[in-house]
Parts: sequence; C-alpha cells; structure tokens
Amino acid sequence: MLSLTPFEIPTYLLALCRRLPAVTTAIAVADDMLVLKGAYSASKEALINPVLVGDQLEIKHLARQIGWNLKGVRVVNANNEQKAVETSAILAKNNEVSAIMKGQVHTDTLMTAILKSKNGLRIGRRISHVFHMTLPKKDKVLMITDGAVNVAPNYETKIDIIKNAIELAHALGNKQPNVAILSGTETPIASMPSSIDAALISNTFKEDNFMGASIYGPLAFDNAISPAAAKLKKLSTPVAGNADILVVPNIETGNSLFKMMVYFMSAIAAGIVIGAKVPIMLTSRGDPLEARIASAALSAIMVNYLSQSNIVKSPQC
Repeated sequence: MLSLTPFEIPTYLLALCRRLPAVTTAIAVADDMLVLKGAYSASKEALINPVLVGDQLEIKHLARQIGWNLKGVRVVNANNEQKAVETSAILAKNNEVSAIMKGQVHTDTLMTAILKSKNGLRIGRRISHVFHMTLPKKDKVLMITDGAVNVAPNYETKIDIIKNAIELAHALGNKQPNVAILSGTETPIASMPSSIDAALISNTFKEDNFMGASIYGPLAFDNAISPAAAKLKKLSTPVAGNADILVVPNIETGNSLFKMMVYFMSAIAAGIVIGAKVPIMLTSRGDPLEARIASAALSAIMVNYLSQSNIVKSPQC
C-alpha cells in the first residue's frame, strides 16, 4: 500500500536559505523535461543559478515547452552524457560553479567523472551520500547514510561517512547530533560483521574524544529511533531512541530504508553527496519535484557552510 499523503518541502530548509545567495550550479545532462522542471523550480526559489549542460538545442526546445525564458541563463553544449558530466566536473574544478545537480544520467556515470583525478574534485576525503528525510507535518529530521554511493563500506570508510554526515548536521544547525551505527543487534557478535564494525567505530570515537556528536553502535533500527524500544532494552546511551543520523551497514539497507519512507510515508528525501570540492545533488527520475527543490536547498546550505568554515574555497555565486 502506497501513501497518498502529498509531499511537502521542509519549510525549515527554505527558511535557512532565505538569506543565502543562490548557488551557481551545473545541471549535468539537462536535456530532459523532468530535470529542467526541477532546475527551473529551484531557480525560481532563488536556490540556484543554473548552468544547463547538455544538448543545447534540446534544452532550449524543452525550456520553451515549460515556459522558461532562458535569457541570462548559461547553456553549455554537450552532445552526449559523457561529455556533459565531464564538462560539469570541469566547471566545478575551474570554480565556475559551486555545486552540481545530477540530470538525466546514471549515478555511476556522474560519480565516475567526479572521482577522476584529472577533474580535480577530490579534496582528500572519502565521498559519501546523505539522505535528509522529513515527513509531512513533522519537524523531525532523520539522515540516512550511505544509501547511494558506497556499496559495502569497511571500517575506515564508515568513519569518513560518519564525519561527512556530522558536518552536514552542523551546517543545518544541529551542533550535537546523535549518530546511530545500525546493525541487527545491540551486542557485537562475530556472525554479524556489521555489529563488530559498529562497536569498533563507537569505541574509536569515544577514545578519540570526538567532539560535535554523540556516536553509538551497534543498534538495531527500532532501538535507534524508538525511545520505548530503547527503554525496553535498557540502553542508557543518549543516542538510543533519539538518533538524528542512521549509519547503515551497506547500500542496500540505506536504499531500501529511504524508499520505504518515501513510498509508505510520503517522506521527502533530499539527497546530497559530501566530501568533494562541491556538493553534488543526486536526484532520480522517480523523485517528486519537492525532493529536487529540497536537495537544492540542502546544497545551498552546505555551500554556505563550507565557505564560512573555509573548508573549501567556493566561487562567488
């Protein structure tokens, strides 16, 4: 049974963006109706200044169909998807754009271009993806990582995934997020490798006195999000039952979880890749328009945070 509740853009995201400048954003493979509608809507919300990369004639043809006057909008001609993603990456490398939005292209193709050393978008950190999940009429934000980029992350990769997600939480104003490292148990057992990883990671951050987050694992899903379940299991950590960030053991878990929330609960999944020189918005053909706008808002917030923190230098937008 699928939810019939209408999707809602998180109002707090738009409020956080209200005083931020629009972010110059490359739309990689923009010659698609749904992609152009998303870029147009995000530009009308003053979230992005789009740079449309793709088949120039098709982009202009589709723009006319949706009533988008492209006067003043930069269109970069790229007659195939490989050229379009490479061009988008180079625009970011050359500081001509501060973010990239995935257009009508497979995620693997886009991320391959991002990761190529010649395109210069790596900054010495592991790249990872975060789904920022919100429900209609609810204020709670739940972040799921990584459900789109890292397929079967090992211990070291999960450390970077956690750091990236914490950085996003800080950018959104949550200065002490609760990070739950998910597994199928609360007790490390050898037959469940994700529980061993979770315990090691939890101890690592504890021993390093990592500031800016509360991190605990392993936790089963119910004990991460339900105070009642956590109480029943007598879990004393503040993370149990109050997780802000769910670190999943593999991409299948994260991908399934976010889609269940979208299709069964009308959740909005704003997706963003962190750890490269610029944020990358990953949207799919199945995403509603609201999710595309929310992803653009998330990107704008992250670009501003990185600029203010001097973590990476972003061009003026």
